[in-house]
Amino acid sequence: MAKSAKKAAPGTIAQNRRARHDYFIEQKFEAGVMLMGWEVKSIRDGKVQLAEAYVQLHKGEAYLAGCNITPLLSASTHVIAEPQRVRKLLLHAKELAQLFSASQQKGYTIIPLAMYWKGNKVKCEIALGKGKKQHDKRDSLKQKDWQRDKQRLFKTTVR
Repeated sequence: MAKSAKKAAPGTIAQNRRARHDYFIEQKFEAGVMLMGWEVKSIRDGKVQLAEAYVQLHKGEAYLAGCNITPLLSASTHVIAEPQRVRKLLLHAKELAQLFSASQQKGYTIIPLAMYWKGNKVKCEIALGKGKKQHDKRDSLKQKDWQRDKQRLFKTTVR
């Protein structure tokens, strides 16, 4: 029997599962995303990927780069759809200052974790993360396996 994918929270559009494997998550932020009409339609259809996405800071503003939103075939003919375009993230000035100062430290980066609906707006959960070394990743996997085994043992002993 094949493994079933984990169910995402309602309203979740896309998740970057690789980010939690590669980084220690220090602090999370919620950011709005500036989108075009065709992008919103594609997002409603679930055609978004955050796997290779990252956040870059430029001139006091945050941008989501590397996020792929595949255009629908029925997109308007007069609009040139660019799936990999850089999209502006909407954050408060204090949050931007905090992200900028933290990202200047060695080993810290800003990564998108998830994209979701909040009302009729698309929000992006971004996080300040510190890169994991290879031995940290192995330890995390061991810990995850142990938690799963512990749950399995607990289920069998309770019955």
